[in-house]
Amino acid sequence: MELKITCIPGDGIGPEIVTEAKKVLNKVAQLYGHKMNFTDILMGGASIDACGVPLTDEAIATAKAADAVLMGSIGGNTTTSPWYKLPPNLRPEAGLLKIRKALNLFANLRPAVLYEELSGACPLKEEISSKGFDMLIMRELTGGLYFGERKTIEENGVLKAIDTLTYDENEIRRIAIKGFDVAMKRRKKVTSVDKANVLDSSRLWRKVVEEVAKDYPEVTLEHMLVDNCAMQLVKDPAQFDVILTENMFGDILSDEASMVTGSIGMLSSASLNDTKFGLYEPSHGSAPDIAGMDIANPIATILSASMMLRFSFDLDKEADAIDAAVKQVLQDGFRTGDIMSEGCTKVGCSKMGDLITERIK
Repeated sequence: MELKITCIPGDGIGPEIVTEAKKVLNKVAQLYGHKMNFTDILMGGASIDACGVPLTDEAIATAKAADAVLMGSIGGNTTTSPWYKLPPNLRPEAGLLKIRKALNLFANLRPAVLYEELSGACPLKEEISSKGFDMLIMRELTGGLYFGERKTIEENGVLKAIDTLTYDENEIRRIAIKGFDVAMKRRKKVTSVDKANVLDSSRLWRKVVEEVAKDYPEVTLEHMLVDNCAMQLVKDPAQFDVILTENMFGDILSDEASMVTGSIGMLSSASLNDTKFGLYEPSHGSAPDIAGMDIANPIATILSASMMLRFSFDLDKEADAIDAAVKQVLQDGFRTGDIMSEGCTKVGCSKMGDLITERIK
């Protein structure tokens, strides 16, 4: 199989971690009989320096022509970089918003996995963290409160701000389908999170999700109010498989879930459209203070590449091979600086990529 992948190395540590992900993907291609066709484009500060804008139309066209996009990181130091003296629409992160819109990336997937080997970094009590957890938050990314009509007016001499939360049934249905499709590749459980005891939008959300669930008889569906879900994430995170929710709830819950893993350097993510196309990136930032020092943790980007194989190409065996290699490296006691603990062997970014590549079977 030929895989056409557009890569966005980006800024800061981005080029380093994307290089390691490519290394891993090439090993997978070699072992499983695939061909990797990589094309790099500029985005963020790198594009500003070269082209004067954070993302060119030509770069978007290249991304659209691919089967998937693999991204490193975007942006720099917001206090010292000249990029942040530019108008907001010309700053590095504007490129990310532009590409999400251009590619219609409405479904955000963020796994939160606590590896047994890293359980000591989890802020939860040992009796909870010792069970481990492996969940995925499916967040609707282009609707809801963040994209509704908003305005600030004055009424009777008092300022009044209005934000509108709207969803139609088609927006809900397409993200629900993505959620159930992902659950079919995992443990076949969906927890749909809403606020149906208060919000009309949540009552519609629940109605449509139940309709979609009928097409997935193998998947168990449960509903959970968002405030209860926030509590359950710190009380018993092991209960969750796929959490399906709207934009604002997903924004908050995914950050909470990432914190209970104890290390953002391990967290991958994906943003998908209504086809198999997706943009895959680590959840962390560009870390400009350590760029070029070969000390960044490439694991989140490597796991994002695994997600790409699983969700854009349906190559589950190949994705499993990457995931298993990452776990084996951790079991063998190798760590980058951000996840280092006593008794382990500290390695740099490139060496970590090599170690994972060697363990792919």
